[in-house]
Amino acid sequence: MSEAVDTLDNGKNKDGKEGIGEFIRHTREELDKTTFPSSEDVRNTVIIVIVNVIFFAIYLFLIDYAWVYILEAFTWVINKIAGL
Repeated sequence: MSEAVDTLDNGKNKDGKEGIGEFIRHTREELDKTTFPSSEDVRNTVIIVIVNVIFFAIYLFLIDYAWVYILEAFTWVINKIAGL
């Protein structure tokens, strides 16, 4: 089988490592490609998260309260049947 050989230098030394200068240059190039959300996007996302947390907290509280009520009623019925 034949192996593909990289004939380009790509800024690497003989041992295959790139220098610190090349690393910083590549890092800056990648950072230039990134985009950051605007403050309005961040604010809207935070509001959505807070509303969801409140909604699920209330939902889970109600489900928990309902289960407690159901289990207490079940225990009461079992006690009445058992004569306790």
